[in-house]
Amino acid sequence: MKKVIPFILALSLVACTVAGCGDSQTDDPSDNPSTRTITDSVGRTVEIPTVVEKIVPLGNTPRMISYLGLADKVVGLGGMNASNVTPVTAYAYANKDVWANVPLVGTDAAGATDYYPEEIISCDPDVILCSYTKELADEIQTKTGIPVVAVPMGTLFGTDYEDALRLLGNVCGVGARAEAVITYINDCLADLATRTAGIPDQGKPSVLGAAATFKGMHGLDGVYTKYAVFEVISANDVTEGLSNTSGALLIDKEQIIVWNPQYIFLDSGGVGLVRADYNDNPGLYAQLTAVQSGNLYQYPSSTSYYSNLEIPIVNAYYVASLLYPEQFSDIDFSQKANEIFSFFLGIDNYLSILESAGAGYGKVTLG
Repeated sequence: MKKVIPFILALSLVACTVAGCGDSQTDDPSDNPSTRTITDSVGRTVEIPTVVEKIVPLGNTPRMISYLGLADKVVGLGGMNASNVTPVTAYAYANKDVWANVPLVGTDAAGATDYYPEEIISCDPDVILCSYTKELADEIQTKTGIPVVAVPMGTLFGTDYEDALRLLGNVCGVGARAEAVITYINDCLADLATRTAGIPDQGKPSVLGAAATFKGMHGLDGVYTKYAVFEVISANDVTEGLSNTSGALLIDKEQIIVWNPQYIFLDSGGVGLVRADYNDNPGLYAQLTAVQSGNLYQYPSSTSYYSNLEIPIVNAYYVASLLYPEQFSDIDFSQKANEIFSFFLGIDNYLSILESAGAGYGKVTLG
């Protein structure tokens, strides 16, 4: 027994030496760094806090961060004046109460980018998020002294939207939600594409997206080209070949008579202009098959301060259910629409909100 005790004591001394007995324990700061480095979408290396709690989103990022459930982290906001927010700007409308007292620190109204460095600094964000160029991101960071992370602006239904959501999820610590949003989007798009893939071209009615919203509202002569809402459902778009890029432009209304689409879908914001034009020129509209057959419809604009995402997905289901009723016979449109809105916005029965604002889905009558 006498030999055992010294052996135990010796082990204890060794253990104390290894563990540092008698010294105060301190964590190596490198084990818990306060900052980390990321590379943004324009190739900039940016040092950001390890944990981001306060953000200032500019450009199209306010919409994106709202989809990621980050609205309550916003301390300054780029966007439109709260008094101009409508249900068609769904992300802002859904967060109007959360952002009621959040200062406006930038705007991109009518395509003109502006930001206010002093106001941004006073908000004391951990990071500024934007969808701008490298030069503008560098400029904002230099003037504010706050890390700026640039993400893609996001093409409607494009992979760059995924890249933007994924990068924002990484920066703000909500990677799981970002992946969930990306998966949900892709599941919806795959469902739409699968249902419409086998329809022969000769069996597809012709369609036109008009009263397009771009730099304001337009009447019948404002049309969408290579419209993602139509492309995802393989619609027979009469503007095929008009442009090589997705967008909207003004055309001569006589061209619409030449095309004579069987279905015309109008952005809800432009319906008033179409009705006013009809009153001035009813003869033109009387020549259109879509008007004669009662196939003139409205849906909310896909664009309101950059492109929406949830509304275009719902629009695609709406258009597809009218063009291809057999392929979508198992879909209750109202139920599907509210499911989509709830996922992105966290609001039940958003359809009723759109309808109350005159921006719902339905037939349009003229005269």
